[in-house]
Amino acid sequence: PCVLINKLTAQHYSSMTTTLPQAKSAPIPRVITTQPRFTDKVFRGVVTSGGLFSLTLLGLIGFFLVYNGFEAIRAAGLGFITGFDWVDAIPEEGQPAAYGVGAMLYGTIVTGILAMIMGVPIAVGTALFLSYYAPQWLKKPMVVVVDVMAAIPSIVYGLWGYFVLMPHAEYWAKLIHKYFSFIPFFDMPAPVFTRSPFIAGLVLAIMITPIVTAVAREVFAQTPLERIQAAYALGATKWSMIKAVVIPYGRGGVIGGAMLGLGRALGETVAVYTVLNLVYDIRIEVLLSAGGSVASMIVNKFGEADRVELQALMAAGFVLFLVTLAVNFLANAIINKTARE
Repeated sequence: PCVLINKLTAQHYSSMTTTLPQAKSAPIPRVITTQPRFTDKVFRGVVTSGGLFSLTLLGLIGFFLVYNGFEAIRAAGLGFITGFDWVDAIPEEGQPAAYGVGAMLYGTIVTGILAMIMGVPIAVGTALFLSYYAPQWLKKPMVVVVDVMAAIPSIVYGLWGYFVLMPHAEYWAKLIHKYFSFIPFFDMPAPVFTRSPFIAGLVLAIMITPIVTAVAREVFAQTPLERIQAAYALGATKWSMIKAVVIPYGRGGVIGGAMLGLGRALGETVAVYTVLNLVYDIRIEVLLSAGGSVASMIVNKFGEADRVELQALMAAGFVLFLVTLAVNFLANAIINKTARE
């Protein structure tokens, strides 16, 4: 019996060991590598090629302007930027050519600043309204309208400004002169209000408002929701929340959008040429029918320019090119400083 019991016990334990689950083998460790995948290489190559192409194209444009306008810059020297005269040569009278973009450069900066002063506050207010105040049934069509306005050609703004806006803007200029003539900028040596820098700045302000609005709206929409909810939890009203949270968070983006609009205003051609008289002189009276810009001067002179004047126009285009680059670099520095703060 004892031997039988031992055999049965051995068979029982052997059957138990055969029915127990087998121990799983350890998984193969995943190999962690820093080598990019094929899709990453393709994407990186595409974006790198796009960036290098843009940089190369920008450099070629600058080289083209310098190559064609070098003779005019070398002949005039620094006076090409500081000079106020744009006179063709008259060999019969012994009068040499004199080309300077100082007055036009001043007019370009004045109209751009006027556009910023009048357009950026409206654009920021519109962006805040679309982001936090407008109901959905109104927000969607207004966003579409703003985006469409940003794509309207400049010639349309110029013709609309000349035929529709200018009569009303002249009346506004007369009111400004009547009540603020003690300010030198609004004083008038002559009652001529047509095609003034004020009207040109107003048209440019309308042109850049959709661009700045679109950029500011996208920036305001990215404000972290937890910060907004925290402001409401502390008892802030909607305006207090916007003033304490939204505007500081989106300040860099708003500045970037404003500088983007300024870049378009500085380089605008047809719209400014339509509503502004070209006068090669510096006048601080923004309501007077006298001014100009580098871009509008180029489009005005290009069709009838001879070889020498064409070189001067290319040099003027290069000066405007440098001014636009300087504005973009300044905007980048301001955005970086604002982001760090």
